[in-house]
Amino acid sequence: MSYKICLVSVVSVGVLVGCAANSSSTEPRSFVDAVPKTGSPLPYQVLRNDLQDVRTGKAFEIRNGGYGSAMTGHPDHPNQFYALTDRGPNATYTGALGKGKMFPVADYTPRIGLFEVQADGSIKQLETILLRRPDASLITGLPNSSALGGTGETPYDAQGNAILEDPSQPYNKQTNPIKLDDYGLDGEGLVAMKDGTFWVSDEYGPHLVHYDSNGVEIGRINAFKNDPRVTYHLPAVLQNRRANRGMEGLAVTPDNSTLVGIMQSTLANPNKAAQKSDVTRIVSVRLDNGQTEQYLYRQEKAQNSNSELAALSGHEFLVDERDGGFMFGGLSGQANPNVQKQVYRIDLNSGTPLSSVALSASVTRDAKLGLMIDGLTLEQYVGQEGWSALAKKGIKPVSKTLVVDVAKRLDYPHDKMEGLWVIDQHHLGVLNDDDFATWSTQGKLEQKYLDQKRVDDNRLYVLNVDLSTASQ
Repeated sequence: MSYKICLVSVVSVGVLVGCAANSSSTEPRSFVDAVPKTGSPLPYQVLRNDLQDVRTGKAFEIRNGGYGSAMTGHPDHPNQFYALTDRGPNATYTGALGKGKMFPVADYTPRIGLFEVQADGSIKQLETILLRRPDASLITGLPNSSALGGTGETPYDAQGNAILEDPSQPYNKQTNPIKLDDYGLDGEGLVAMKDGTFWVSDEYGPHLVHYDSNGVEIGRINAFKNDPRVTYHLPAVLQNRRANRGMEGLAVTPDNSTLVGIMQSTLANPNKAAQKSDVTRIVSVRLDNGQTEQYLYRQEKAQNSNSELAALSGHEFLVDERDGGFMFGGLSGQANPNVQKQVYRIDLNSGTPLSSVALSASVTRDAKLGLMIDGLTLEQYVGQEGWSALAKKGIKPVSKTLVVDVAKRLDYPHDKMEGLWVIDQHHLGVLNDDDFATWSTQGKLEQKYLDQKRVDDNRLYVLNVDLSTASQ
């Protein structure tokens, strides 16, 4: 598929995205002051309530909910936003066929929800868009095959039985294998285009999947050269993403010409020993010709999560960087006032485009591992030699400045801050991922709590911040 979009370079556009991604108005929105400091809850339905909480022995709710993996403003309606679910309720689990994930709602279809903020600050859901294959059949959240980024996760149902191609027959590796879905998606990034279509990034491939306004796949970009569905490709090095930490954030430049994605954490490049660092990658993809570029981002501490990306201009973006802690302790009840939930402004123009690095006897390129220095991947080099040594090689990360410390500003109670919505140049929307209100302890399902009393739920928060750009 060819994407014919009028191109303006990713580093040349200087227009503030403003409210709802593409609106030219920078006037304050009437609803922003109506959203309380404690946030406005999103509506939800109960997917099932027949499972026992391992902690209490009582039935608990698995909620849909789950609209917190990403968010983006509606291009035309300033009080509306889209939000994305991930692959569905799941928990780490080890069963008869080894390590994997328990999917208590195994046929769950990942989806996009359209929400509207009312004048009183409450949230109304207007639409649900189920994600579909090119033939319009529903996708699942089950893992991909290993050839397309699957990491060997065995899917299990709520009873701990492996999910098989034919559930009525016993497991057989050749004739009745585990059920996988090469269209399955663990969505984490969302873009709403001006033409009514969507791009979703995920952490299985990672894949960038293009959906029409009805949720039907119309295009795909990934790093797998043998995938016949793909026209353009991501850099091969992204195949080395850390399991469950793929392309967590996705944005589009204001002219809709270039996608920009950010990896959640350090790549396992060339192996898992390299993934416990503070270096992550940003990639841009021009939609007219597939040209890509990479930049480095330096996290505040090793193994943090970059959980969202939002555009301010063609080269300035917001990054949601967080840890996984609960301010009020979750079920443990042990308060953790030092949790990190922060939003930074970055500028791609300040970082070194990796394609521009001159090669030499010590600096080389590997087809699968990317840029190498003294025989080490960039992840290894930073981990062993440090950022100052990398700078001496002429490579520097993008600049970053703190926009807001959400934990301190709001006493933010959630572990996962994963959605950013640029409402206008003075207001930023933040949305959490509630994991379908589901948690697990040693593979046993339970309700997810913020503290010893409050069940986690999706909530929209609105913060007063300065999002103006130098071009204004």
